[in-house]
Amino acid sequence: MMPADKKYEEFAYVLDFAVRGKSTVIKGREGPMVQAIGEERLTLLELLAMENQDFEIGEKVKIGKEGREKIVSVLGKLTYEELSPEGKASLPSVVEDLVKGNEAKYVTYFNDLQPLTPRLHGLELIPGIGKTFMKEIVDMRERQPFTSFDDIQKRVGLREPAKMIAKRIIEELAGDSRVSIFVKK
Repeated sequence: MMPADKKYEEFAYVLDFAVRGKSTVIKGREGPMVQAIGEERLTLLELLAMENQDFEIGEKVKIGKEGREKIVSVLGKLTYEELSPEGKASLPSVVEDLVKGNEAKYVTYFNDLQPLTPRLHGLELIPGIGKTFMKEIVDMRERQPFTSFDDIQKRVGLREPAKMIAKRIIEELAGDSRVSIFVKK
């Protein structure tokens, strides 16, 4: 039997940390608060941290049901608007690192994205990819699927594919896009 699509994140990446924070999700809840983005579904989350812990921006923390070391609980989901200014500011670099850290998963999108309508291809939703690059990517992947960001860069001339994907993910998180490719609603 295949495992069902998990609704819960196992890991998240820290966007912001407040030693004495107030929860956005649960009224009256206070304590060490972490704003983070989930690794799998790219959910923006508010986490209650254990006392006397320190966090680096971009740090990967275990938030799954078992084996938590620094997190007490996941308080709930955040919207992009609810992120702190620091959380929003750290999002681009944290998301880019997350994308690079899960390279195989994101390279698959370049191999698998299909046309959405007769006039719009899924690849064109990624910032920096227009009709020309889209045709080139489709041509190249038909000859041989892409194996890495480097491979895409070498064969298609697309600069910094991870950064382009990160940009798209942030657009989706911010609600600036009608179609979601990466962010699970």
